[in-house]
Amino acid sequence: MTDHTKTATIHISRAGEDRIPLGSGGAFGIAEWTGSGPGYLHAHHDSDMAIHVISGRLRFRLAGEKVDVGPGSTVFVPAGVAHDYDETMPSRYLIVAPQPVLDLLESLQKAPRDQHPAILRENNAGVVV
Repeated sequence: MTDHTKTATIHISRAGEDRIPLGSGGAFGIAEWTGSGPGYLHAHHDSDMAIHVISGRLRFRLAGEKVDVGPGSTVFVPAGVAHDYDETMPSRYLIVAPQPVLDLLESLQKAPRDQHPAILRENNAGVVV
């Protein structure tokens, strides 16, 4: 009989703790976030992402439309689609994306806004005007 047991490190991110990306083999990660997006339309040229609202409400701008979503809703953003989102009330949500996208989002949060275009370009993403 073949042993198909695989060992893995399990990370748990609890509310109020540092974000710990979760994933399998580095293919994607899941991180809990709060707050609004960057405040400008942008696109991740080669990466899909999904945002699942746990609590609160988010207003998305994508594909030329505005969509309000609440708890239990998931928004899928295909690669290359310009998007942004704002909290319309305090919110918690999960972002499911390739690990490099989660790393990019973390970098953008820490950087001054005038550095965002360069950071996006370095990560195969960009501001959409």
